[in-house]
Amino acid sequence: MSRSRRVLPALPPWLAHALRAQRGPVPWSAVTRGALSAGPLLLVAVQIGRTSLGVVAAIAAMLAGINDRPGSRRVSVKRIGVPALGGALGLVVGTYAGQQTGAVVLTVILTFVGLVAGSISAIGPVASAVGTQLLVASAIGAGMPLPEPGWERALAYVAGAGWLLVLRLVLPTPGSLAGDFRFDGERKAVAGVYDAVAELLDAVGGPEAMRRRAALTAALDHAQDALAGPRLRRYASSSAERRLHAQYAAALPLAEAATALAWAGEAVAERASEGPRRLAAAVRGNSHTGPLPAPSRSAPALRALDDALLHAAEVFDQGRGGDLHTRPRTPRDRLRAAFGSAGREYGLRVALCFGASSAAAQALHQGQWYGQHEHWYWLPATAVFLVKPDLGPLASRVLNRAAGTVLGAVLFAGFAVVLPRPEGLIALVALSGALIPVATRHFAAQTAVVTVLVLALVMVGGEPQASMGRIGETLLACAIVLIVGHLPMPGQRGGGVRARLAAASEAAYAYLTHVLDEADTPRIGTSGTPSEHRAAASEHRVTDRATASGHRTTASERRVIPSDDRATRWTLRREAYRTLAEARTAISLSAHELPALARHTEGADEVADLLERLVDTTTACAVHLDDTGRIGPEHTERLTTLLDELAGPVARVGLRPPGTPLAG
Repeated sequence: MSRSRRVLPALPPWLAHALRAQRGPVPWSAVTRGALSAGPLLLVAVQIGRTSLGVVAAIAAMLAGINDRPGSRRVSVKRIGVPALGGALGLVVGTYAGQQTGAVVLTVILTFVGLVAGSISAIGPVASAVGTQLLVASAIGAGMPLPEPGWERALAYVAGAGWLLVLRLVLPTPGSLAGDFRFDGERKAVAGVYDAVAELLDAVGGPEAMRRRAALTAALDHAQDALAGPRLRRYASSSAERRLHAQYAAALPLAEAATALAWAGEAVAERASEGPRRLAAAVRGNSHTGPLPAPSRSAPALRALDDALLHAAEVFDQGRGGDLHTRPRTPRDRLRAAFGSAGREYGLRVALCFGASSAAAQALHQGQWYGQHEHWYWLPATAVFLVKPDLGPLASRVLNRAAGTVLGAVLFAGFAVVLPRPEGLIALVALSGALIPVATRHFAAQTAVVTVLVLALVMVGGEPQASMGRIGETLLACAIVLIVGHLPMPGQRGGGVRARLAAASEAAYAYLTHVLDEADTPRIGTSGTPSEHRAAASEHRVTDRATASGHRTTASERRVIPSDDRATRWTLRREAYRTLAEARTAISLSAHELPALARHTEGADEVADLLERLVDTTTACAVHLDDTGRIGPEHTERLTTLLDELAGPVARVGLRPPGTPLAG
């Protein structure tokens, strides 16, 4: 007799997102850096009698700790250092505006700062972090009276973030002894690409193939970012770094072949994934590859995989460097993002939230709702984190911020009763700094840790215990952001999603156009029967495939693509998949908003699905083209069908098809 199971109702998307937390191993290196940053800085400042500057430096170290994410040391310079400069600027602006102007003018200035910070946040993750610290620091500068002038506070702020950055650059991390410790983040990222290729090959022909393909895109994006961080010289200057660049470049044809196999949907032998796994181990251990198992050469994608393995083995032995296949964003591209539909909508909403919360905070301060203390920065600073869409959907942010603040304030109230001052509070700051890298996995946990840390900081600075006041201000900030977040705005809602979807569409069509040009193929229209494809007038030659890493293959006749064309193709493919992943993230966040907001981007996921299939099909076309010199009829039919299917959904979400030579 079967037992009837009770079916629980599914949670609404906005609530499910609020309860979701990231998983993964504890980042012990980041935990160590967090413990050595804010707490020790505050301790030194107290010992030398500059407590107020120590509070500023510790706040900067705390915000830098939030940006201390996995990656290379070079990327951490940009990820931690650039937002810190924005925070220092905000501290100067807030300090002098708070000292020299009245409440009305100050509110106008802070509203304008919110407009600028919100607009630049649409450029990308680092720019968003700059906007966040610019706003938080301007609120602290205006609402936290300190004896030091603005420039001195700014120097202390830069010193606090700079201290954490120094720890990031100097301290070794697990696994760094396998090679030059300066590039352990890059080595881990490149090895992750080969692991992702192997996992995709294992999943070919199964239900997990598309998810593994998305994971491969994420691994490639992470490795590309890790290797393309800021540098004083244009090119890699050390042999270890050039070797990593070459190993990353060698992974691109492997990723291309694996994607083509996933598109075909036919399972491959288990030995096909052994080669990429051995390459991953060689990168991680900074060692030689050893013999690489050869996959079957029965299909174009399998032949491409075998060729890519042999090429990788040769590259691993030589390590002469390689192109990262990136197209750097120009200042014009950044300005277009900041002043485009996404930047305008984002900037206006941030400005309204930040301005309204600053005005409310000053009104409560003038009415002495705060009691005897003069610090009113908490309300606008809280609104900053609530209004940032890259931190999660609005409803999820509000729920987690409220819950985290209540939990953190209650915990601190208990600590404040039993801990000695200032030694116990400084130890609490150090403990909270160590917990931040773990707490960033869930916004409520991060809010609780940050609340404890900040309340401990300001109490060391001389402010009385104010846990209940912080809870009230947080709830008020939640109400302000919820109201402003649902207000009608000029223009079309969902500008951020549409902007990223438009970028993904343009990149996908550019990639497709380039592959068709490689084949010298008649242009495919969005209707009608496609013409026959003729063979490209490219050079043909017979290449003898000799021994590489102990593996011998037979000679085969293959079409030769000029290296410049292939490099351009890989650059366009990387851009297509990267912009598509960014669009997917934005669509997912929008889908988890409350229904009143989520409805503005309905249908965007359908466009993203079709674009993803289009890019996958284009990749399969490219691999088949390399092998046979022409695009197969199955690829032609699939491309034509996808282009036809895209027309309706693109129009429904308010996008225009890119102006490409595809429509004939």
